[in-house]
Amino acid sequence: MYQAHKTGNVLLYTCHDETPFGHDPFVYENYIGIITSGSADQYTDKGVITYPTGSLRLVKRNQLLKVVKKPDGQKPFATITVFLEQETLKQYSAEHNVKADGVYVGEPVTLVENDAFLTGYFGSLLPYFDQPEKLTPVLAEAKTTEVIALLLRNPALKNFLFDFSEPHKIDLEAYMQRHFTYNVPLTQFAKLTGRSLSTFKRDFARIFSTTPEKWLQKQRLAQARFLVSQKNKRPSDIYLELGFETLSHFSYAFKKQFGQTLTELQTLSRANS
Repeated sequence: MYQAHKTGNVLLYTCHDETPFGHDPFVYENYIGIITSGSADQYTDKGVITYPTGSLRLVKRNQLLKVVKKPDGQKPFATITVFLEQETLKQYSAEHNVKADGVYVGEPVTLVENDAFLTGYFGSLLPYFDQPEKLTPVLAEAKTTEVIALLLRNPALKNFLFDFSEPHKIDLEAYMQRHFTYNVPLTQFAKLTGRSLSTFKRDFARIFSTTPEKWLQKQRLAQARFLVSQKNKRPSDIYLELGFETLSHFSYAFKKQFGQTLTELQTLSRANS
C-alpha cells in the first residue's frame, strides 16, 4: 500500500510494504530526494548499495536504476523528491546566466551533504505529508527554484545540473553486458547507448549475431541458472532482479530454454552440494 502526492516538481511518497523493482527503472529527469523514513537498496552491476534514513541523493537523468524500498518496522518508507526537469533547469540557466563548463562525467548517483540549509529546506516540506492539499503549484515552483540555488553552493554540481547534452554513442557490447537484467523497452536501450532504434538494432545484430529480444532472454536465463544452481537462490527472489515481469513467465521461459523446471534444478543442485 502506498500514497503519492505530486504537485509540480515535488513528490511526497509513502509506502508501508517492501516494494520490488518497478517495471520502468529508466530515470527520465534529474532529481534530488531524501529518505525521511525507512531505507532503500539500489542494485548495481557492482553489488547492492543501501541508503538509510536521512540519505540525500542527487540522481542524473538518462540512466537505469533498480531500487527496492523498505519500511522500518511500523514506520513506512517515505521520501521527498524534487524533480529537476530539463525545461526548469534551462529556464533557471537563462534567468541567472548559469551554464555548464562541459559535459558531466561524474557519478550518476551522488550523495549530497545534508547540511543545516538542506535540512531546513526538506524540513519545510514535511508538514505537507499531513496536508498535501496545501502544497500549491506556486509553492512547488518556489521550492524547486530554492533547491537549485542551494545545490549551486557547490560549484562542482553546475555541470551535473546544466549539462543538457544527450547520451553519445558508446560501446554497445560492454553496456549491454552490464545492463541486460533491466526490463526496459529497446527504445530506452537505444537512447542510453546514443543511437536511434534502427541503428541500435543494426549494431546489435552485427555484434551479437541475433536480435536484442532473443539475446536478452538468453542472457537472463543463463544468469538465472547460475544463481539457482550455484548460489542457491530461490526463483521467487530473483525473477524481478533478472528483468522478468512475472514468476510464471520466468518459469515457462526457463523450462523451454533448458528442458527442466526451476524446481528440478533446485533439487539437483541441493543433492550435489
